[in-house]
Amino acid sequence: MSSRQRADRTPPTAGARRRPRAAWAVVLAATVLGCGAPRAPVAEPRAPRYVFAWPFVETEGLAPRGGTTQGAPVTLAIDPADAWRTLRADGLAPAARDRAAILAMAGDYRTSFDFLETVVFEPPYRPAQPYRSWATERVYVVEDRDDFVSLQHVLVMVFVDEDGRRQGPFVQKHWRQDWRYEPRSVVEYVGRRQWRRRDLAPDERRGAWSQSVYQVDDSPRYASVGRWRHERSFSAWTGDPTGRPLPRREHTARKDYDLLTAVNRHTILPHGWVHEEDNLKRVLPDAAGGAVRTKAREIGVNRYDRIRGFDFSAADAYWRATGPLWAVVRRAWAERLAGTAALRVATACAGTPSFVLLFEHAARLEGGEAPASGTMEAFVDDLLDCIVTPAPPPRGRGARRSARP
Repeated sequence: MSSRQRADRTPPTAGARRRPRAAWAVVLAATVLGCGAPRAPVAEPRAPRYVFAWPFVETEGLAPRGGTTQGAPVTLAIDPADAWRTLRADGLAPAARDRAAILAMAGDYRTSFDFLETVVFEPPYRPAQPYRSWATERVYVVEDRDDFVSLQHVLVMVFVDEDGRRQGPFVQKHWRQDWRYEPRSVVEYVGRRQWRRRDLAPDERRGAWSQSVYQVDDSPRYASVGRWRHERSFSAWTGDPTGRPLPRREHTARKDYDLLTAVNRHTILPHGWVHEEDNLKRVLPDAAGGAVRTKAREIGVNRYDRIRGFDFSAADAYWRATGPLWAVVRRAWAERLAGTAALRVATACAGTPSFVLLFEHAARLEGGEAPASGTMEAFVDDLLDCIVTPAPPPRGRGARRSARP
């Protein structure tokens, strides 16, 4: 069985693959930023456009953002994954079964990302334009211990142009998720580019797993705590409400809210998994003690369908070449997050986004450059010194409520 996908940006010419910066830039734009190139005009169908949950609104302007390029066909896996059989095995201890569910998210996937506002709390009470995108990605197990699992997502995109010619593969490091059993604390986003550590009470820790999510440059994004539930046909983890910075799909298009308060659910299935999001779009007050406004509620459904036969060798080569750099980055961030109760993280150093600086360094490694001893550590430390500063005290209860209502 095969499936055709659509992405968000017309790819560059095939020669761009010899220019690493152009390669990762097009992937980032196509699958993360979601700022699509214009499409040729298409005649509007006679029947009204269907928009889920909004049967009586004018649908003009509500076509999903994204969807301007064609992906190569993929073959979906038919048989249940070995990881699913491991998860369903008899006799597993509760924590071991939880860990098996986390490990079941590793593998090869066709992914889709759909977001739609379902409730709007302020005039004109009309949803914003929905969002839709896709990717093909391999999820690696970076670390695996009894009480800790780290999963790294790496994109491998192959585009098909209007003449049917394939372009790619284009490879890019994507997001990372770390899972910890019965954690003592989590680092939460509280708004205005600030993250704060929160210690957990014993009853909150007991039997629970935290999920900490990191950006493409391994800077922190969000974290929450929840428990796994295992049934015959699925396993699911639901996290507590957590603050999240605007995702790239939004901060390039929206300037009218400051953060998301999100509830995340991960559901493991025989042929993949689904990440569901229940998001509140929040506006922080200008002054301490002011009220937080909520603009809209949004649902997100991110599907990870297992595929077989897709060539992920480019991702393997990328990870072999750049893995040592990203290990240094992870350690450097872990030290800073453990060493302070609150920090502020800028998005750029001297005007250049931090992810650009890291991706360019990774591209040189991928191109065969051998770093001198200690240069990666010095580069990463200098970059984090540039973008990380201590966070000021909370401005009032409003900022705290925004992350944990």
